[in-house]
Amino acid sequence: MPLGGKPEGEKHIPHWCGNILWVIVGGLCKLLFRYRVEGREHIRALHGKTGCLVMGNHASYADVVFFYLAPRLAQWMRLMGRDSLFETGGGLGGQILSRVGAFPVKRDTADRTSVKRAVSMLKRGEMVGIYPEGTRRGKGSQAPELHAGGAFIARMGKAPIVPATVRNSEKIKCKGERFHFPKVTVVFGEPVEVSEFDFLPKDDRLDGCTWFVIRECYALNRGCAPEDVDMRELFPEGKDFTEAFRGVTIHRGAKALREDA
Repeated sequence: MPLGGKPEGEKHIPHWCGNILWVIVGGLCKLLFRYRVEGREHIRALHGKTGCLVMGNHASYADVVFFYLAPRLAQWMRLMGRDSLFETGGGLGGQILSRVGAFPVKRDTADRTSVKRAVSMLKRGEMVGIYPEGTRRGKGSQAPELHAGGAFIARMGKAPIVPATVRNSEKIKCKGERFHFPKVTVVFGEPVEVSEFDFLPKDDRLDGCTWFVIRECYALNRGCAPEDVDMRELFPEGKDFTEAFRGVTIHRGAKALREDA
């Protein structure tokens, strides 16, 4: 079911559950983590004009919470989550997650149903959130690697990609330590269009787009220039596009907004 956007003749997800959780969880996060949002104007500029895919680096389970809180009240972010989360509590977890707009994806598979859902959401003008690293960095046994599914969804949905990050979320709970309460900041960067990467060889366009956006995410997280992020260190097994982007200008801002200007 739609949640926001501009669908006609369709019944929307009721807002009561999402609003209640936003008030409770948002209040606690404000109190405990003094969380704030930077760059919110980048997603507000897209509101009512186009859907967008928010792509972020993944350091903590808390990232999901802060990503959900940050666009409200004007916008909702529909987060893609692994299907096992929707089975918790005998299905109660799935009910809650679905009512706040999340939807499941089967990890490590070509889940066409989830892809079609996400594309439809973007075409309806909704906001979809995704973590292309596939797992939390520094947590668990699986090494993060970049997956180009998000860029594919953005291309099919004809929507821009917004890089985003949550600063200090990894400090909330470190393995073997008690909970900490650092100051948390959600940062949204300027949107980019998938078509900006058409200068790359066809087989590299989606991977190159994902690589570029995630580099932007880490730059936002560290407060540095994207060129100062060492992607070879972050993804030693992945393809490096540093030379491919050297001297190339990637325009920021959604194409529709640039044309309006």
